[in-house]
Amino acid sequence: MHLAHLRLRDFRNYPRLDVDFAPGFHVLFGDNAQGKTNILEAIYLMATLRSFRGVGGAQMIRHGAKGYFVGGNVVGQGEREIKIYWSARERKLSLDGQPVKKLSDYFGALRTVVFCTEDLQLVKGTARARRRVLDLLLAQTQPGYLALLQRYMSAVRNRNALLKQRSPDEPSLESFSAELVKLGNDIIRARRELVPKFSPLARLAYRRIANDAEDLRIEYQPSVKKDFAVELAQSRARERSFRATLVGPHRDDLQLLQNEKSAAQFGSEGQKRTLAIALKMAQAEFLAGIHGSPPVLLIDDVMGELDVKRRSGFLPLLDQARKTSGQVFMTCTEENWPRELGQDLQRWHVINGALKR
Repeated sequence: MHLAHLRLRDFRNYPRLDVDFAPGFHVLFGDNAQGKTNILEAIYLMATLRSFRGVGGAQMIRHGAKGYFVGGNVVGQGEREIKIYWSARERKLSLDGQPVKKLSDYFGALRTVVFCTEDLQLVKGTARARRRVLDLLLAQTQPGYLALLQRYMSAVRNRNALLKQRSPDEPSLESFSAELVKLGNDIIRARRELVPKFSPLARLAYRRIANDAEDLRIEYQPSVKKDFAVELAQSRARERSFRATLVGPHRDDLQLLQNEKSAAQFGSEGQKRTLAIALKMAQAEFLAGIHGSPPVLLIDDVMGELDVKRRSGFLPLLDQARKTSGQVFMTCTEENWPRELGQDLQRWHVINGALKR
């Protein structure tokens, strides 16, 4: 799979961009604030409909414009055309010329894994960031998962709205509780089955980057310990105080342990950064194993943050992309680009919202 063409209109600092990309390595050089990361953000947006910077659509519109357009052509088993338009008044998403009615029909048209400084939040941040890793992997590998998750979160929101009322309607509350349990058990089952498949890949990636310095273990921590229905009923008194649903997969977490100690609490900054990269490498390898081809890798100035030893552990993933005709986009400055990659790459200079070969 690779992105063959990218088209931007009024996206970030790009008034207009049309560019073709071949498979292989693309290195985006340039000074800060020239638009290197914006290219990666646009590609990630096409894959996930989100920015990896954690911002909303309004922040991605070029200053002075009313809306942005991001689109392109993806070549995999066939060719897919993606078009995204976003403004305060109008939002359009189409795949192969047809409006997308169900997001589950859209996910997987372009598969990407991004490596960026925000990845540290996978280790240091809240459980929500770690749940998103599981959910994104499941959405890209199990066709019905995204719709299942959307229905569950809708039930959570509706149930929370009832709990905020002074005297909630009990039959309605029971109805949403039953739906929550039914959908939630399916989500827990999917996550529980995923983690043992994903964990060994992360462990191996971590050992490669950290040179066997520490042992990594990933443990799924479901909010529901045994019986969802029973635990939900038992939490009713607390729910009245907090006016929110306190039990369920929307409160799950992943525990990240280095030598059996919490990475978030006891890991050094270097260890946390290494672990975050290992988690992303595992995502890429998991997707490649399921689909038979690697996702598009987006690497935002991460290599420059690693020392030579840790960088060498990262290279097998890039070599695998090279051998399988995958596609990699990497941003860096002239000073910190990894010489180990050699000359087998396509160099792009990014200058004030324009790409030049």
